[in-house]
Amino acid sequence: MRSRAAGRRGHRRAAALAVLLLALGGCGSRLPESAFTTAGAPAAAGGATDTGVSGGEIRIGIITSLTSPVGSETFSGPRYGAQAFLHALDDRGGLHGRTVKVITCDDGGSGIGNQDCVHRLIDREQVFALVATSVLDYAGAPYVSSKGVPDIGGQPIGTEYDRWPHLYSIYGSDSPRDGHSVGWDGTLYQSTEVYRFFKERTGARSAAVVFYNQADSARYAKQLEQGLKAEGYRVLSQSVDLALPGFQAVAAAMKADGTELLLDAMDTRGNAALCQALDAAGVQLTAKVTNVQNWSETARVAYRDSPACRNALWATSSSRNYEDVSYPAVKQFRDGMARYFPDREPLMSAWELEGWAAGQWLTDAMDSCGRDLTRSCVERFMNRPEPYDAHGLLIPASFTPQPRPTGPTRACLNAARWQDTAFDNRGGWVTEVPDMDTTCFDVPQLPYQP
Repeated sequence: MRSRAAGRRGHRRAAALAVLLLALGGCGSRLPESAFTTAGAPAAAGGATDTGVSGGEIRIGIITSLTSPVGSETFSGPRYGAQAFLHALDDRGGLHGRTVKVITCDDGGSGIGNQDCVHRLIDREQVFALVATSVLDYAGAPYVSSKGVPDIGGQPIGTEYDRWPHLYSIYGSDSPRDGHSVGWDGTLYQSTEVYRFFKERTGARSAAVVFYNQADSARYAKQLEQGLKAEGYRVLSQSVDLALPGFQAVAAAMKADGTELLLDAMDTRGNAALCQALDAAGVQLTAKVTNVQNWSETARVAYRDSPACRNALWATSSSRNYEDVSYPAVKQFRDGMARYFPDREPLMSAWELEGWAAGQWLTDAMDSCGRDLTRSCVERFMNRPEPYDAHGLLIPASFTPQPRPTGPTRACLNAARWQDTAFDNRGGWVTEVPDMDTTCFDVPQLPYQP
């Protein structure tokens, strides 16, 4: 038995599904020197060592679906987090005497726009690497891979990070990534640690899965049901019309069933409407489980008309709670965001923290090369067998290919719950595990075709 990244990727696809359904339907303190790995005082700048690297500058690209059919906030978090980290690094003099120039590109949420961004950044801007990619349609991924451009810390919305070499998602991968098929000959695996956690933590034994009568939503709901049933839950499956969802009927069915745990394959709009129906019907949930993409400050607004349901919200992830500043790396992230993007405070999210972690990962990989900065050196760091945790921000992840999964796996998670009374009644997400690195379970791995 060994730990794997495959299960975590399976759960992250919940965020991707929500996105697809949506498409259908002041100054803070300066960061301490310990926040960065610049290997001591800046050395004298060397000459150009690779594409995008000159004697005094490193060019880094960020591609985001900022203006897209699903709205400007859906994908923006990683971009702001990575920019904040790299701006802070640049303000300190850069890396080994080279400053960092960040070049952003908005692909508009389309495949054509994504290809345009990829060609602009690689062919015209001559960037050294990409970081914190967060896009609806990563159509340019084959070109990125063909040019050998490291793409570090991206959000795995589609399956590109489980197929192409030179692409490194924020969650790691142990699939072959040979450029031919996704995962292991077209099969990926989900593990069941999220369902096991709630079973052991809350004692829940019944769950409802609510989804739209739309192919992608129904497909992901089936995946949720598969995982829940593997952990012994009784599952109530509820389909609603995408255009005219009847959430009152769903609430009545859940109340009659005695549902304890709620999971869904819907967008934020649908979730908010469902929560209003649940509160109106007096449904008392043990937990309403959402994903890392919805772990954000916007919960206080999106669920303002359903306070009981909001206080049943839980989120799980493979990264730290952005509210938990008892961890030095989280405090550094919050200080950086306050300094460079103070207007993001009411929009703070787990994805912003993961964007910061992506910037840290890229920086550590580049720092390992010293003044002789090359893409091949960066990729040696990314492909090393030692797992990486972004200075404590991530559950350790790596990119060492493994054989097709068989048997159980050791999988860990972080979890937080929204509480209106937290933080002196300001409300927010409260960490609900002692430590994400030790909240681990030996769970099965279930195959699925994306």
